Amino acid sequence: MLRPLSPPAIRPPFARYSHAVEVAAGARLVFVSGQLGANPDDTVPDTVEGQAERCFDNITAILAEAGLALADIVRIDAYVTAREHMKGYMAVRDRRVASPPPASTLMIVGGFTRPEFLVEIEVVAAGAPTEQG
Repeated sequence: MLRPLSPPAIRPPFARYSHAVEVAAGARLVFVSGQLGANPDDTVPDTVEGQAERCFDNITAILAEAGLALADIVRIDAYVTAREHMKGYMAVRDRRVASPPPASTLMIVGGFTRPEFLVEIEVVAAGAPTEQG
């Protein structure tokens, strides 16, 4: 149902991601809004790694609600507030996503709604159609 695309005519990915992921017709798509590193009690981890883990925990819970898992992610868009946060975010991403890895974009941004947030992650996941349609 999912097929990573890495044409030999272009440079291989710079990190652990796929240039593209093809989703077969008829797949269910779930679009997850950007998740920030806030715990359920509204505390926020101090590190980008801690916040990225919380983002992926949130994404895991959201996808589970739809009967999907992190392995079903086909695209990640992530945002960090500084270049020095890229390595920590990427380490968590690489540990949490399946192989082959999804398509991925990482951008450095000026900030989020609260100054303590260091990373925001949004994803698109694809899964088999449900029996209801």
